[in-house]
Amino acid sequence: MRLVRITHPFHPLSGRELACVGERYNRYGRRLLLRVDDAAVYSVPPQWTDLVAPDPEIVIGRYRALFRVTDLLELARLVDQLGRSDWLKKQEQDVK
Repeated sequence: MRLVRITHPFHPLSGRELACVGERYNRYGRRLLLRVDDAAVYSVPPQWTDLVAPDPEIVIGRYRALFRVTDLLELARLVDQLGRSDWLKKQEQDVK
């Protein structure tokens, strides 16, 4: 069992060292299981801990940015994809 510090600036336990009691994988990727107390275990991505080097974009921005550029580009792609899907459904209904 190793100690892991939560480094994500907006996490409620940011700065605390917690015992890593395991790992698991889900559709979002690898997660660390961190014991908060006898009754609670949190599942957090390793990127939110000191096990992974901080993202340079976040460090350069001094943790002020709410979103990374890559995250915003991915969001724009998803919104565009959803918009096209809605447009296609409407076109299909108009044909009927």
